[in-house]
Amino acid sequence: MSPTTVLPIQRVMASAAPGAWRDGIVLETGVTDTVVAFLDGDVQRLRVAGADGVLSVGDPVAHHPVAEILSAGGRQTTARSA
Repeated sequence: MSPTTVLPIQRVMASAAPGAWRDGIVLETGVTDTVVAFLDGDVQRLRVAGADGVLSVGDPVAHHPVAEILSAGGRQTTARSA
């Protein structure tokens, strides 16, 4: 995942609403889409920019749906509901 896909405004939005982060586990991953099972029981397909096989099934992730950021392994990229 490339950190360059996250815009400065997205970082500001994530900082302004830190309670919006949702933790989850990757269930499926592909070139552009990833399916995440969130700890609240929700399962969502996310369109992830620059994933390129970096995410693996079982990886822990955090998603900020307002800022559209996915964080995994210390890296961040854009991710929106598919």
